[in-house]
Amino acid sequence: MLYIVLTTGQCNLKCKYCGGSFPKELVPWEVQYSVKDLFNFISEDRDAIIAFYGGEPLLNPEFIEEVVKKIPAKRFVIQTNGLLIENLKPEIWRRMDAVLLSIDGRREITDFYRSKRVYDRVLKAAHKLRVMGFKGDLIARMAVSEKSDVFLDVKHLIELNLFHHVHWQLDVIWSDSWVDFDGWVSSSYKPGISKLVDLWLRCMERGEVLGIVPFQGVMKAILQGGIGSPPCGSGRNAFAISTDGRILACPIAVDVGWAFLGYIWQTKPKELRNSVLIGEPCVSCEFFKYCGGRCLYAYKERLWGEEGFRKVCEITKYMISKLLKVSLKVRQLIEAGIIDLKQVLYPEFNNTTEIIP
Repeated sequence: MLYIVLTTGQCNLKCKYCGGSFPKELVPWEVQYSVKDLFNFISEDRDAIIAFYGGEPLLNPEFIEEVVKKIPAKRFVIQTNGLLIENLKPEIWRRMDAVLLSIDGRREITDFYRSKRVYDRVLKAAHKLRVMGFKGDLIARMAVSEKSDVFLDVKHLIELNLFHHVHWQLDVIWSDSWVDFDGWVSSSYKPGISKLVDLWLRCMERGEVLGIVPFQGVMKAILQGGIGSPPCGSGRNAFAISTDGRILACPIAVDVGWAFLGYIWQTKPKELRNSVLIGEPCVSCEFFKYCGGRCLYAYKERLWGEEGFRKVCEITKYMISKLLKVSLKVRQLIEAGIIDLKQVLYPEFNNTTEIIP
């Protein structure tokens, strides 16, 4: 099971698409329970994956270090904006199985949405991690918004040869900053997805599997007959632990009743499985086995209304359709030994990449 542990509600950035820190009354900026409480909660789960999250998790490095040293999780993951890499000791970085660094693509896109000079600082952080001895999966975690060009920005991050994988999440949950979403989808996003799929296939024909997480995750579902619902595991086998000890079905669902599942000192992980599930209209859709209903929070809240929910659903179907069209060729390349099946089947474990953007 995946435990997304919030180390603080505070963030040292205020990105245009999320607004920065959580309010203190929703997610306290300091952890209000002991590591012993967390140990007692997780100790029976021998396959526990702990992912550090925020706010910006590196604002509380002492807590991270104590958790890593005292809780025998099978794997450790962290999502960070990368600006405070040196807050954590090299020995702790070497214990991480996956690090997700927030970067939105090209310099001008990243710095526009996240703040000036963030792009350069994130690349510097990626280099520092290697110097510190981090050997795990380094993932570029993008937010894709109206100024983004998914083809150019993903391709740019791949060509840096710094990241093993690139994943993006669409800025479509609560954002009200879009000027022309429909126009962007038709003129930029859909053509970009088509070009990315073509690039992905061409590289596979040469024996190289580019680490494009949404493509790998969906192709894994195609090859194996389906994907979990939701694909991130929220409410099913992935749960967030807020700084006040609350257990949440989803790490961003900090203020909604349906996501609250109790406190870490009141329940056991095995009692949480399949607590919040996605239903209709998703489960009857022919694409459900490939997308898993996309995002639990978006499904439950629908902050863009039914029409907005449908629009995001349609672009998800578009991406899946493009991957279904090349799936036979991918199978042939695997059978011919040109690419290795293991390179396509990603992720190996739930590393907090949501698969479906």
